[in-house]
Amino acid sequence: MTDTMRAADGTAGLPVDVATEGARIAANVSRVVQGKPGVVHLALVVLLAEGHLLVEDVPGVGKTTLAKALAASIDASVRRIQFTPDLLPSDVTGVSVYDQESRAFEFKPGAVFANVVVADEINRASPKTQSALLECMEERQVTVDGVSYELARPFLVVATQNPVEMEGTYPLPEAQRDRFTARVSMGYPDREAEVAMLDDRGTTDPLATLCPVADAAAVRAMVTAVQTLHVSDAVRRYVVALVEASRRSPELRLGASPRAGLQLLRTARATAALAGRDHVLPDDVQTMATPVLAHRLLLTPDAAAARRTPEQVVSGLLAAVPVLRGR
Repeated sequence: MTDTMRAADGTAGLPVDVATEGARIAANVSRVVQGKPGVVHLALVVLLAEGHLLVEDVPGVGKTTLAKALAASIDASVRRIQFTPDLLPSDVTGVSVYDQESRAFEFKPGAVFANVVVADEINRASPKTQSALLECMEERQVTVDGVSYELARPFLVVATQNPVEMEGTYPLPEAQRDRFTARVSMGYPDREAEVAMLDDRGTTDPLATLCPVADAAAVRAMVTAVQTLHVSDAVRRYVVALVEASRRSPELRLGASPRAGLQLLRTARATAALAGRDHVLPDDVQTMATPVLAHRLLLTPDAAAARRTPEQVVSGLLAAVPVLRGR
């Protein structure tokens, strides 16, 4: 692919090489998040798909580090919110404060007004506070006292949560999980990566020395270029066939929503662009199916009793739904 992305009709798009720029950002993040290229790649895909990422794993494996490293690699505004039981919705979205001098209410923006928002331990906040992110994540705006405020673009929420600790936590409801484009688990590093981490972080924090390799304008250009990628009718129908199959699955009591199909196609576009292609393949859809769909699905009691996982159900759907051919 040339330095200019090609639109669906063959005309030249924006002069930005998504694959090269994306590789630079991924390499920068990997300086801190060692031994996890797949996780870093998925985070970058979600960024370029204008989505949001849920990082779910046990303590101490680098969930917050991933979010901070991605934010530090982009010269853009970054805010971190430590979710706690006493956190209020206004702490997230902002609040109108009465100004004595002007005798008028003035809006004080909350922590969500940033390009990258790190929502640390999101399941520690009450459902009322969690719901403050619903409008922000879907519509990229905040409404306070009847007035809507646009959020800057790019806008990415990277939320972390610990799935094994239950005391003092509030599980994310289905509506909140559906707002997250993809879910990823960090997993433990391999032996060599862990040894390297012990050496590198013995005296210094690599996050402190991480410099941005892109800015908000560059990311916006990459996002626009991704949106120009050609998607054939066959690939679109394949995406719809996958989400429809999840709704008919006897192992699920809740299948994938139409939003899930939209997010699956957007992430497939971003995957294709990062691979240096100007069109989407069914392989791109299959690559993103598990991280995009699994966290949205609810198992039936029988499937749960049989110790099936949503990831296994998605794998079964990929095996059962035929890949449509055509241009």
